[in-house]
Amino acid sequence: MSQVRFTTLVEAPLTVAFDVARALGRPWGAPLEEIESVRPERDLYAAPPDLGWRRLTHARRFTATGAGTLVEEEVDWESALPGILGGLVDRLVLRRRIVRAMRAHLDGYEAAVARRALDVVQVVGAAVVEGGRVLVAQRSGGPYDGRWEFPGGKVEPGESDLSALVRECREELGVGVVPQAFLGEVLLAGSVAGGPPGVSTLRVWSARLEGGEPVANEHAQLRWVAAEELADLDWIDADRPLLPAVRTLLAAR
Repeated sequence: MSQVRFTTLVEAPLTVAFDVARALGRPWGAPLEEIESVRPERDLYAAPPDLGWRRLTHARRFTATGAGTLVEEEVDWESALPGILGGLVDRLVLRRRIVRAMRAHLDGYEAAVARRALDVVQVVGAAVVEGGRVLVAQRSGGPYDGRWEFPGGKVEPGESDLSALVRECREELGVGVVPQAFLGEVLLAGSVAGGPPGVSTLRVWSARLEGGEPVANEHAQLRWVAAEELADLDWIDADRPLLPAVRTLLAAR
């Protein structure tokens, strides 16, 4: 069996990277059979036996990073030809064709992702840490009244995630923050700012205060809490999956 791997980093949320990949399909000239698909984490496809392959599988994994989504792809194949001849065809002919097809496919994929990402409203948040505590904010009004979240907000058109994070924290807290480690990305089930439902995500970084004391400009209250207090708060659903990463961050202090 032969194998090639490809790694692509796209400046787009997990949902866009996954959905565009699904829409474009694979560059093999015929549809493959879906074996597994977990949006927006991974998928696996295989060729039916009538395409001239003894085996052809194409797996993709999508991972959130601070710079965007890392797409890792693995293509495994074995020709239908037997013995030594099949091995030579795998190495000398099919590998070259697969690499050429995948490179052309990925060029188109990156361009399509960049276009699609422009239509998605992103949300960013900051886990502001001081000592062994993290700053949390309680919503005031609206459907999430009284529930807790990490400060942050929507990314404006033409704005980078980190620029938006700094701006939103200054607006909400009245202080500057310095983003640090990327903590994770969570799907938002609803529609954000009128965009398509289920496409926007929340991306969260740890941060430190640049100076001054935070004030609740847009929240009911702010609170500094330790790791053992996080579970006692009524969190907004989107922020809750990030709590393990925040606990790990606080434990390292």
